[in-house]
Amino acid sequence: MKQTTISLIAATLLLGTNTFGAEDLGEITVTTATQTTQTLDEVTSDVDVITAQEIADRGYTTVAQALSGVSGISFVSNGGIGKSTSLFLRGMDSKHILVLIDGVRYNDPTSLNGAPWADLMVDDIAQIEVVKGAQSGIWGADASAGVINIITKKASEGFHASAHFEGGSFHTYKYGATVSAANGGNYIKLSYNIVDTNGFTTVAPYGQDIDQYEDDEYRNKTLNFQAGVAFDENNKVDFMHTRIEGKGDADPYIGFPVFAFDPNGDYRIESDYRFTKLSFEHKDSFEILHAYAQRSNFSRYYPDDQFSQNFDGNINEFGINSKISYREKDFILIGFDRKDYSYENNLNKSYDSKGFFATNLNTFDGFWGGKTILTESLRYDDYSDFSSKTTGKIGLKHIHSHIEGLVTSLNYGTAYNVPTMYQLFDPFSGNTDLIPETTKSYDVTVAYKNFKVTYFNNKITDMIDYVSLYDTNGNWIGGGYDNVSGTSKIDGLELAYQKEVMTNLLLSTNYTRLFTAEDNEGKALARRAKETLNLAIDYYGIDKLHIGADAQYIGERYDRADKQGAQTGKYTVLNLTADYQVTDNIQVYGKIENLGDKYYQTVDGYATSPRAFYIGVRGKI
Repeated sequence: MKQTTISLIAATLLLGTNTFGAEDLGEITVTTATQTTQTLDEVTSDVDVITAQEIADRGYTTVAQALSGVSGISFVSNGGIGKSTSLFLRGMDSKHILVLIDGVRYNDPTSLNGAPWADLMVDDIAQIEVVKGAQSGIWGADASAGVINIITKKASEGFHASAHFEGGSFHTYKYGATVSAANGGNYIKLSYNIVDTNGFTTVAPYGQDIDQYEDDEYRNKTLNFQAGVAFDENNKVDFMHTRIEGKGDADPYIGFPVFAFDPNGDYRIESDYRFTKLSFEHKDSFEILHAYAQRSNFSRYYPDDQFSQNFDGNINEFGINSKISYREKDFILIGFDRKDYSYENNLNKSYDSKGFFATNLNTFDGFWGGKTILTESLRYDDYSDFSSKTTGKIGLKHIHSHIEGLVTSLNYGTAYNVPTMYQLFDPFSGNTDLIPETTKSYDVTVAYKNFKVTYFNNKITDMIDYVSLYDTNGNWIGGGYDNVSGTSKIDGLELAYQKEVMTNLLLSTNYTRLFTAEDNEGKALARRAKETLNLAIDYYGIDKLHIGADAQYIGERYDRADKQGAQTGKYTVLNLTADYQVTDNIQVYGKIENLGDKYYQTVDGYATSPRAFYIGVRGKI
């Protein structure tokens, strides 16, 4: 492979876009940091981008797997693919992370803890944008830890079709196809992907052989449809619809007098999520005007549950914003949005919010011997059922000229989370006395060429958390949601290094350490890994062949607060991948997950995958 080619691949992996089937790597842009398109060097926020190329090279199946390689992120899961999953971003759990699919909210108002990560698969993803730190000043509620925006692939000029098939351990099969056509600004695209696995047991007491228990299957079907019409060079309409269906088995909880899970029991889980967006964009010499209407529909069904069976909720949103450029590189974005939240079924609750926001960006060349970028955001949200909230964010980045490759940045923001309707009104664990929690966070970053170090600090007041109750023998007997009084504190350090260390050999590594992750009484918060280390190596020295290896180390982590319960950390998992470009249009690949067959659990009592093998093929026309 020529050096120029490997340099492009290096840039792709480090900054990112998809090379399989792509002619132009291009410059990476993001839309999540300010709700408008920017190149990465224009963004003051701490942003990571996971590309389609990285997803393919690593052989990921779920979005949670892909995100776990990002500094500051870890996840825990109650079993294998399709089982309940929680993410932690800089020590803050899932409910503090605003998740979007092409800009449409994926946080479920009927859920226990934010976005339903278990049903998010990676097929048809162009890139995942991770914006860290408090972002309510831009996005409103639920963005206390950050925002994760999953961007699906778009139609490119001409007619294109692609398909893939993968099979492997646990009778797991992945397959799907995409067709698209585009001519000028007019386009249409349809993709349909399936993940089907017999899986393995959800529940397994630690140390037990999981093969002695029954398998818990899972099947996921994800459809994405997009279409757009350009009336002229200044006006266009875009439409997007995504549907995610998940069906699978888990293991039921047995109440009094056992208070345990049955590894061989039957417990069915079915989910159906639908996301629709219609948007209009107008461009002229004065502004870029964007208006949209979108809907998030969540439906979960537990037919075997003796307490609750149906969870159905909706979020209807419409908004308008205008980006006005001035000077050469500056702009101001002003906008309004309204959201209507509803929880159907026996609760039959709803509330709404109206938000007004503005973001301003200025670029100063030659200031302090380089280029300085300043971003300020301010937002006001008025809720029907909660007190109004004013949040903001300020970011400062300086690209130094006297020391080539040196970039420093500082971000400070405020954020909030309102209680979900489940947390408020569920008859078993709800608490109508809950109040919104508030967050203040800042981060400081120093980057030099291929190395970056970031210190982050989060303070959460009146954190909403699930408080478990245990009997005298340590068995869980119930619990409910409550505000953790006072201020919870989380701070830590992220280190990242990415470089082509030898010809055709790429190295990517990051390390995260939490200095503090505790409530106002100084008790450690549950399930936060003290430290996380990721390492990935990719070799392209053999023509048409890519070989990769990645490893993750999870440090000390306890299943319960105050370092109680089982130790679920202190392990390393190694994975291997390889792919070969048979022709310009056909690629074969394989992967081995958990090469060392490490036995571990991310949540006490829930099984994880032993060594597993997969092989697949991708094709396009």
